[in-house]
Amino acid sequence: MKIPQSATTMMHIYSRFEFLYGERAASCMKRFEMMVGRYGIASSYMSATPQLSKNGNGSAGWSEKDSLLITYADSILQEGEYPLDSLRSFMMQRVGKAISGVHILPFFPYTSDDGFSVQNYREVREDLGGWMHIDRLAQEYRVMGDVVINHVSSKSSWFADFKKGVAPARDYFLVTEPSDELRKVTRPRNLPLLTPVKTPEGQKHVWTTFSPDQVDLDFSNPDVLFEFLDIILLYVSHGVTVLRLDAIAYLWKRIGTNCIHLPETHEVTKLIRNVLDLLAPHVTIITETNVPHQENISYFGMGDEAHMVYQFSLPPLLLHALLREDATWLTQWASGLEPAPDGCSFFNFTASHDGVGVRPLEGLVPDDEFNYLVDAVQKRNGRVSYKKNSDGSESPYELNITYYDALSAEGGTDDGFQTQRFLCSQSIMLAFQGVPGIYIHALTGSKNDLKGLTEKGYNRAINRMQWNRKDLEHAIDDERTSTGQVFDRYLHLLKVRSSQPAFHPVASQVVLNFGPSVFALIRSSDESAILCMHNVTANEVELDLNEKLDGSMLKDGYRDLIRGDVRGKGGRVQLDPFEVLWLKL
Repeated sequence: MKIPQSATTMMHIYSRFEFLYGERAASCMKRFEMMVGRYGIASSYMSATPQLSKNGNGSAGWSEKDSLLITYADSILQEGEYPLDSLRSFMMQRVGKAISGVHILPFFPYTSDDGFSVQNYREVREDLGGWMHIDRLAQEYRVMGDVVINHVSSKSSWFADFKKGVAPARDYFLVTEPSDELRKVTRPRNLPLLTPVKTPEGQKHVWTTFSPDQVDLDFSNPDVLFEFLDIILLYVSHGVTVLRLDAIAYLWKRIGTNCIHLPETHEVTKLIRNVLDLLAPHVTIITETNVPHQENISYFGMGDEAHMVYQFSLPPLLLHALLREDATWLTQWASGLEPAPDGCSFFNFTASHDGVGVRPLEGLVPDDEFNYLVDAVQKRNGRVSYKKNSDGSESPYELNITYYDALSAEGGTDDGFQTQRFLCSQSIMLAFQGVPGIYIHALTGSKNDLKGLTEKGYNRAINRMQWNRKDLEHAIDDERTSTGQVFDRYLHLLKVRSSQPAFHPVASQVVLNFGPSVFALIRSSDESAILCMHNVTANEVELDLNEKLDGSMLKDGYRDLIRGDVRGKGGRVQLDPFEVLWLKL
């Protein structure tokens, strides 16, 4: 007799609890069963129908029509309105369905790191709006929300109870003493790993991977895990259908190891996946792990862990290719990419609220090319953030700059090609196999916020400007501004992409090598194929398609989906500087 899927998933959940908590697995299972139906979430466990049916490959209904805008809730401000209302109205009036979803960066009460030091996971910041605004946005767009799972604010009620010795939170945090063994710990920052605090039992040292205000939680205590399972179900009840597990790689600590990507961390991620498969199978999990490529894709598991992982190597490789005017390393990397496991997909992006991570470049470009990129960003008024290594030295971790200005000329000036260069970068990202994520300041072609950088005093502020709604509207309509040159052209690319089944997240991808001046790939589905060609140089390039296309694809001219004209007559194509062609084969 075939075991029902729900029963199989329950067995997986039990085995995860057993792996993590040993003999406490049975009590964890009983506790979990009591959670079923919490917040009124429809569940397969309760024989309810999922909100979104899965498509043939189990990827939760994602298609070529999908993309996500990455934004803070208050990136667009309008007097007299809650920012969440302003975001929704801007999306509906200016963006429409060219973008299908919105990743709202942490919208909870916080104390630092622009939202990533959360005080209360169960509330929406009063100045942004309330849960009803999230509910309303979720009726129009997919909503991605952050599960800031590794740490909590030092000003949170949980940490206040820890310092007072009040149960249960007195056992929510990892306490240890300084030792040489901690030198092995992988650090994403150059701040101290441990922070001393006073408690009724005397001074204790708590683990603070990211900053003294972001205190790491101890997931070896199942109470902590259950807090987050409850938080996740709350978010899902308010229409959040994509969950971003922030800094998940650092979740589990074991002294004597590097404390990153530990087996227990992967097991927690798989457990969350099992819980959602059972209770909310329409929800997608995406892991945020800004690390080298092979480490990053480990979060796919065997197709049983994250549904999506960020394509972290793409932003720095793409930036390098366009600044060097040489696609060699980008082509080499892309040619070796393995497809995501069945039911999974990559989340492609260029810009983000953080910056351009450079750890994902490790092993992909020579040291001199790595150093070139770091230097190039500094010459364009960008900043560099560093991490501390185990030997006490520092190395670049992240480049802080808007992606638009990263593609300017030296000195941050426009050499006449800045907008074309930028749109070429975005077109390459959109052509890649996977689901696109577009940061608000990429969509609006924003320039470096040097004023905000000075006022706030931290590097990431350079790419976190807040738009006044009226100023943004004027900029969109003014071709003299970078926003006016980018916004409508970007939306056009998204609309073209969404109309082509060949751009489905898991449609076939074959990278072609036309030499260092061009990055090219073919995306194809059962219905159609598209040759995507991108000139990464400031020179005209002429190519012979006969050398790369097989006989079944050769014909006298191909329609360019972006402009609608016919190109490639006689099998030869000429590309203007930084020109992009999406040719329908």
